[in-house]
Amino acid sequence: MSYDPFVIPFSAGAIILFIILIYKYTYWIITLSKADTFKLLKGLFSIKFFKAIKEIVLESLFHRRIFKINPVLGYMHMSFALGWLLLILGGTLENKIHSHKPFNAPYEPIFFKFFNHDINAYPWANEFKFVMDFLLLFVLSGVILALIKRIYSRLFGMKKTTRLKLGDWFAMMSLWFIFPLRFLAESFTAGIYNNGGFLTGNAGRFFASFIPLQDISYIAWWAYSLALGTFFVALPFSRYMHIFTEVILIFLRNFGIKNCKVYNSFSAIEVHACSRCGICIDKCQLLTSSRIKDTQGVYFLQSIRNNEIKEEKAFDCLLCGRCQEYCPVGINLNNIRISRRFEFATGNQNYDYISSQVEKTAPVIYFAGCMTHLTPSIKIAMESILKTAGIDYLFLDKNGSICCGRPLVTAGEILKAHKLIEKNTQLIKDSGAKTLVTSCPICLKVFKEDYKLPIEVLHHSQYLLRLINEGKIRVHHSKETAVYHDPCELGRGNNIYKEPRELLNKVVNLQSVSQEAELGLCCGNSLGGVQLNAVQRDLIRIDALNVLQKNNPNYIATACPLCKKTFVKSAETDVKDIAELIWLSMQNSKKPKFIHESKQRAKEEAVIEL
Repeated sequence: MSYDPFVIPFSAGAIILFIILIYKYTYWIITLSKADTFKLLKGLFSIKFFKAIKEIVLESLFHRRIFKINPVLGYMHMSFALGWLLLILGGTLENKIHSHKPFNAPYEPIFFKFFNHDINAYPWANEFKFVMDFLLLFVLSGVILALIKRIYSRLFGMKKTTRLKLGDWFAMMSLWFIFPLRFLAESFTAGIYNNGGFLTGNAGRFFASFIPLQDISYIAWWAYSLALGTFFVALPFSRYMHIFTEVILIFLRNFGIKNCKVYNSFSAIEVHACSRCGICIDKCQLLTSSRIKDTQGVYFLQSIRNNEIKEEKAFDCLLCGRCQEYCPVGINLNNIRISRRFEFATGNQNYDYISSQVEKTAPVIYFAGCMTHLTPSIKIAMESILKTAGIDYLFLDKNGSICCGRPLVTAGEILKAHKLIEKNTQLIKDSGAKTLVTSCPICLKVFKEDYKLPIEVLHHSQYLLRLINEGKIRVHHSKETAVYHDPCELGRGNNIYKEPRELLNKVVNLQSVSQEAELGLCCGNSLGGVQLNAVQRDLIRIDALNVLQKNNPNYIATACPLCKKTFVKSAETDVKDIAELIWLSMQNSKKPKFIHESKQRAKEEAVIEL
């Protein structure tokens, strides 16, 4: 076995890294819930295991999601991940072929060219020299791009890059030194022994022409080993913990384990799987519109890792989901943020005021939601449509006294929300309904995620489309134009994009906007941003309206009462909920008085206090 003292930093660092990783991952795995542990064990022996392997290759090595968002950034990440792995595998294979030994020390493939000077005396030697030099050049190109990104991120199309803590800087600098030092060490050795590939061989001959390589070659190998060892020790305490943790996350996620609204070991795995690539920063409207710079997803996760979580950082967020949509790792940032808000939740609450009986049974429940009651034209439209269609329905919250519980959830008041949910669930079951329809995407999300109802739950855009397709209501297509604003909770929150657009296309000429569907902008009045002031919300609203009104449509259509209530404050264009446009199209006259309210009526609705 080949040995030299300079391998000690590498070996010690690798051992320390291995011990820390084993400890952390073992702790997270054994503290999973019993249900999640069962999913894990079941997944290991199913087709899901191989699906996870495929995703690991595509995302952890090739970084497919990052490529789709930013090809240059994707290449940079791929050069590090895939290039380094191939260097390790190639070095291991080369060392095996050269040594013919059944066992080699872990450091031997890493420092192969130090211990083996006659690298022509084994099969495929020239091919290995070319491949290994090519892979080294591949990784070095990534190092150069990483340096450029850190200095001038706008060349990558990024206005902002992630601000790093001291530990992250330490780990990053050691990582950046690894491969340039490897290049120098191998090149110096190649220059001494007149070998090496197209990169290290030519570089070695160049250096040999003016540098006494015998004097500095050994120093370069020591420096390379020290850089590796330093990076290994720093890795578990830095952003680079994601290198291994993302792999664990992909397995667990493919096995059916999901995030919940209570912080647990799976949440911790998600937090440590964040690469802090910074893609989410430019996509956050709190930054682009309100100039809030320290609450974005990457910084929030950073604060959790550093045990620096504060109330304002937990609550200063729209929960709009744009960061989640762009996150290449697929971290459920909203649920993590809600789970940390739970730490600041207050006491208990009594819900005896809620009626324990329903006024009637019916096959369909209509649940308007608090925001719909504050935007009554939507409620009027829905009731009119349901009556016209001959639907036997129960207006569950007709008196406005029942809340779905979602505001409590987003505020981190999980225990209060669950008590309210239990109360409401019994009312819904007692109604005998088979379908629950709500006008509020905020309500829809909590009904689908937290209630576990044994009935169908639909947004009113889905239900209205069904009524049209079944011939229960008739609509007329207008020549007027409209743009559709995707509510955060309906689109990114519930993945409902198709039905609202299909519905609108039946009654108006629907125009596209620059940022829509998964990339749609928040109206600024999300219930998630409980600490945002009026000025900050106004800036977000104005930016969203500028996008929606760019082509001067006749209507801004939305499918959320809160979004409508927000936009009518300053929109120059008539703002309508989808239900209003459907009811409008059903009427004989073009603009019936009670539905096509005046601008003044819209303004009055907008200023109703929440």
